[in-house]
Amino acid sequence: MFKDVKFIPISALQGDNVVDFLRDVDVYVDGLDFFALPARRMVFAKCRELGIPVLTAAPLGMGVAMLYFSPNGMSAEDYFRWEGQESLEQYARFIAGLSPAMVQRDYLVAPEAVNFQEKRGPSTVMACDLCAGVMGTSVLKLILGRGSIRAAPWGMHFDAYHQTLKHTWRPFGNANPMQWLLLKFIRPVLRGGTKRS
Repeated sequence: MFKDVKFIPISALQGDNVVDFLRDVDVYVDGLDFFALPARRMVFAKCRELGIPVLTAAPLGMGVAMLYFSPNGMSAEDYFRWEGQESLEQYARFIAGLSPAMVQRDYLVAPEAVNFQEKRGPSTVMACDLCAGVMGTSVLKLILGRGSIRAAPWGMHFDAYHQTLKHTWRPFGNANPMQWLLLKFIRPVLRGGTKRS
């Protein structure tokens, strides 16, 4: 059904080859590692410039959080508000933007498994499978023009553990007051200052 799928190692993705990487691309599916934020920002910005839709899905707990950045809607930079922030704050803003509902927060029993200083953050197999299904279906809808997908600042989070589907709406992205409160919770966890039971 899809004519081409392109893969490139993160280490090979540089400013001078991003245009070649994105040549003839209809939809960009973000499959970069969570900690590859510089590469992600570079690719997202170039997609915006070239008018390419962007889909990103994160395996969170036993669920999936998905965002769609339309070429004509809110940009990833405007949504996440990464510009001018230090590395750990950029990670905090990525988490907050991906998962405004934080549906998975109450059942994560081993927070020590996530270590941002060591760039370590495991994912469950169930969550990865859900990401693949949601992403594949969303790409199909975009390519065939069958049905709509809500673009950022809308987001979608399905958690299989709670059997809960949440649609979130955060006008101004991480500049939204609700996101400020969420970031106050996330920052100390990322810095190792807060232990959750």
